[in-house]
Amino acid sequence: MARISQRVHDNVHMFGDLLGQTMKAERGEAFLHKVELIRTGAKAARRGSQEGRKQLEETLAGLSEDELLPVARGFSQFLNLANIADQYHLMRRRRDDDEPAFEDQMLTQVLERLKACNQCPQALTQVVAGLDIELVLTAHPTEVSRRTLIMKYDVIAQQLAELDHASLPAAERERHVAKLRSLIAEVWHTSEIRSSQPTPQDEARWGFAVIERSLWQAIPNVLRHVDEVLREQGAGPLPLDAAPIRFASWMGGDRDGNPNVTAKVTRHVLRMARWLAADLYLRDISQLTHELSMQHGSDELAAAVGTSSDEPYRVVLKRLRTRLRHTRSELQNAIAHDLPLPQDIIHDRAELLEPLLLCHRSLHACGMGLIADGDLLDTIRRVATFGLSLVRLDIRQDSSRHAAAMDEITQWLGLGSYLTWSEEQRQQFLLKELHSKRPLLSRDFAPSADTREVLDTCGVIARAPTESLGTYVISMAQAASDVLAVQLLLKEAGVRRAMRVAPLFETLDDLDNAAGVIRQLLALEDYRARLAGPQEVMIGYSDSAKDAGTTAAAWAQYRAQEQLVQVCEEAGVELLLFHGRGGTVGRGGGPAHEAILSQPPGSVAGRFRTTEQGEVIRFKYGLPEVAAQNLNLYLAAVLEATHLPPVAPKDEWRAVMERMAADGLQGYRQVVREEPQFVDYFRQATPEQELGRLPLGSRPARRRSGGIESLRAIPWIFAWTQTRLMLPAWLGWESALEKAFARGEEPVLDEMRDQWPFFRARIDMLEMVLLKADSGIARLYDERLVEAQLRSLGEQLFSRQQQAVENVLRLTGQEQLFERHPIVRASINVRDTYLDPLHLLQVELLSRSRGQTELCPAIEQAMLVTVAGIAAGLRNTG
Repeated sequence: MARISQRVHDNVHMFGDLLGQTMKAERGEAFLHKVELIRTGAKAARRGSQEGRKQLEETLAGLSEDELLPVARGFSQFLNLANIADQYHLMRRRRDDDEPAFEDQMLTQVLERLKACNQCPQALTQVVAGLDIELVLTAHPTEVSRRTLIMKYDVIAQQLAELDHASLPAAERERHVAKLRSLIAEVWHTSEIRSSQPTPQDEARWGFAVIERSLWQAIPNVLRHVDEVLREQGAGPLPLDAAPIRFASWMGGDRDGNPNVTAKVTRHVLRMARWLAADLYLRDISQLTHELSMQHGSDELAAAVGTSSDEPYRVVLKRLRTRLRHTRSELQNAIAHDLPLPQDIIHDRAELLEPLLLCHRSLHACGMGLIADGDLLDTIRRVATFGLSLVRLDIRQDSSRHAAAMDEITQWLGLGSYLTWSEEQRQQFLLKELHSKRPLLSRDFAPSADTREVLDTCGVIARAPTESLGTYVISMAQAASDVLAVQLLLKEAGVRRAMRVAPLFETLDDLDNAAGVIRQLLALEDYRARLAGPQEVMIGYSDSAKDAGTTAAAWAQYRAQEQLVQVCEEAGVELLLFHGRGGTVGRGGGPAHEAILSQPPGSVAGRFRTTEQGEVIRFKYGLPEVAAQNLNLYLAAVLEATHLPPVAPKDEWRAVMERMAADGLQGYRQVVREEPQFVDYFRQATPEQELGRLPLGSRPARRRSGGIESLRAIPWIFAWTQTRLMLPAWLGWESALEKAFARGEEPVLDEMRDQWPFFRARIDMLEMVLLKADSGIARLYDERLVEAQLRSLGEQLFSRQQQAVENVLRLTGQEQLFERHPIVRASINVRDTYLDPLHLLQVELLSRSRGQTELCPAIEQAMLVTVAGIAAGLRNTG
């Protein structure tokens, strides 16, 4: 472990030297000297040196206006390079002589435990093949890294791998260092700043790039690893069409509060995905055409070829290549000119898959199984995983938009106002119309622009291929009629196939009522008949945490899942829970395997659907080897949660958690809702208002005008993350733990942390966020930006944060946070040296910008760089 830590340190040091050389070449020795004074001052200040603090502040204060931006860029880019070193460290573990990486051992360990429970080896293959894991890639309104730079960072990571060979000759080593020097110079001379706000199509391209550059390779690698592990357990490999992990997307489909995502945009993104899929398969087939030059084939292959040929495989593959070229060309034309798709392109996955399976069978029949199970098998597995559409696009819209559309329709029909009807009246009307064979609307209906957009979106769904679409998600769902209304709108648009419609329960009250809503729906015979597979329900983590704090929200999410499992079991219907997790603890984020294993018993059941957002996608899936590690974790954790579920919580644990949730809710709302000065303090102490004016994402920061309740969960958390107070992730826990200790419940808390994965995961995530929090930095924002009469509120919050730290240390029996993980502590400490100057610069920029109606370009540019750098240094935004 120490050896690995030293490698990370050495790589970080090398990157720092190369970046310093680049800055010196452009800005001169004097500038680099100032940067070094800032760095050493920040490092000394972190150790408590008043001289270091003075050096840091004086050097920053002495920067000329034209030096602010390059200084910010220097520290920001160093943090991005440090992330690359960390990512490479994850890859490097796989090639070490030490024991295999934790992620690679998990599946073996779970399968061994299943065998010990009398699971026969051959059944293990079916168990793994039957898993249904879907990772839903979502755009991040505060994703701060340009795609251009992300690609350069990937190349730097690849070059680092080339350099990492002990026997590399000196000349070869210098060549790789020179290449790194050139790449870092390219990064330095490339603007981090987008020239304009990204469109939903830009965000979709960003998501597709992750698939193209990483997941396309990671998926077959993961499935090969699964085959190897299964063989070690005496089982057979996965079936050729097995796809235990698939991908969906919200990019271009999530229109909740984003007027930029229109029906036209959704249609465009669907076609973009099909075009890229055709292009990627064309590359694969071209490579296979080159490789499969063998002359011996089966009778089945000969019959398919139809003529005598010395290269039968190439004949089959060239035909497929021609079809793919035509498909790609026609899709390109349809995208460019917004034309209908022609019928003579590949519309059926079988048309792509069957020629590949034919070649695979023939190679095995002719004794060439080694060749069959090489690149050909990888392509077959990509077809099984990605299909013709690369990802399945979810559609998301707020329930109020559907209700408003229904209101317009019922008033036009002369039936009254849908919005004034009771829930019973709404259900009666919707069920009657769903059962009716006649259309609801005539051609004379002239809807408003908003209703037209809802209907047009349903029309795009009706015309899209079934496999290109995922789930229709209803935000802020509260009643059974919210689901029935969407089903009726889809029927009216011509959707004749079953499509999953998932209510998203987001607030504390909605989570508490979720089981009742689903019970009502499942009691409707017609509704049961329309179900497309399992009943899907989405659990909202971020908005429930913003509504109630993470203590109460986490317990409400757990209880809601338990109740939903029970309701669906009673109804004899399978349940699919869709977890709307963010990247941060305040939005339900955290290590994936811990999160999965902390779900209530019976809630996973071989299925797991979850969102992966923004910068989390880049860190977890940006490089093929790192992506493979994370996908292995998902496989093993879902398998374990399904077949070796955690114990159900004891009644005593439940009672403690109920009290803690109530205390946490009170503590959170006492500040966020009941403190009259809180909104003013929030807006002064954080960059929340400035963030809303920066070109970060396609979606507005607010759903509507108003206070905290109108602010989206992501910028709410992003603003606190930038100041390092991290308030949404811990507020409420400090009082919940304090009162539990006061009641003498510490022995029970120790037992809960030791035996209950749910509670242990929450405390672990709380500890991590408190390690990243820094009230000293947050206080700097207060001193410069907050009115004197509001600063006492800040001091109260800093006191609460310290109370949270002390209570976590008491519960975990440590003297300092993450005492058990010194490498994690060291990594954050290294980053603090480069984060501190960025925070101080951001405070200066905020101070200058306050009171201006518009940000001047220089300040806006420097502000964005500090935002990007802090987000990179903390490895998350919102």
